[in-house]
Amino acid sequence: MIAVQYLRSVVFIVQMYLMMAVIAVGLFPVALIGGRGAAIWVCRLYCHWVRFSARWIVGLRTEVRGPVPEGDVLVAAKHQSFLDILLIYSALPRGKFVMKKELVWTPFLGWYAWLIGCIPVDRGKRGAAIKAMLTAAKNPRFAGGQLIIFPQGTRVAPGVKAEYKVGAAALYHALKQPCVPVATNVGVFWARHSLLRRPGLAVVEFLPEIAPGMDLHAFTAGIESAIETASDRLMAEAGFRS
Repeated sequence: MIAVQYLRSVVFIVQMYLMMAVIAVGLFPVALIGGRGAAIWVCRLYCHWVRFSARWIVGLRTEVRGPVPEGDVLVAAKHQSFLDILLIYSALPRGKFVMKKELVWTPFLGWYAWLIGCIPVDRGKRGAAIKAMLTAAKNPRFAGGQLIIFPQGTRVAPGVKAEYKVGAAALYHALKQPCVPVATNVGVFWARHSLLRRPGLAVVEFLPEIAPGMDLHAFTAGIESAIETASDRLMAEAGFRS
């Protein structure tokens, strides 16, 4: 049966990237003419396609839990695989990401990242990157919506511990907006370095909002505790044991 699941996984992955090209190219004129709102619609359409095809081809169901923010907020999310990006974005009305600068030059992804107002960051220059990120976040072109940042800075596999970096706290302080932490268990089913996509229920959960104005150290400790505790609970629900 594992061989069959691997075969289904490969079929799923191939069609996922083919559909990315089809949707991105076919609807690019719509996104370009319609502006940010149209580009967001195209991106969310692709997210919903992946969610549908994952269930249909590999038996991987997806669910978004908790109150989804609709106003201008910072979203600090656990990042385990490409799937949590898609689930979070499919739920948010006006999402945008803090993203690696090199992704701007990626076909399809880079086009739409620019259109929806993502903020590129050069992770190799930490101090300068933070300063540039904060400047960009206050630029009117990037204003409004839900700004998504992965506070650990990269994908982290289930059961692996990684520090929470300063970027989320710096944005929280600069923007003076509420922050919504997000937990997930998607890495249990969609591992970073594997072709296998396991059947089950992958979840992202929007957690209670943190009001602006907290001390930065208390904020970082607070989101880490909330995200890690909830993610551990979701992973245990999925059958993961560290």
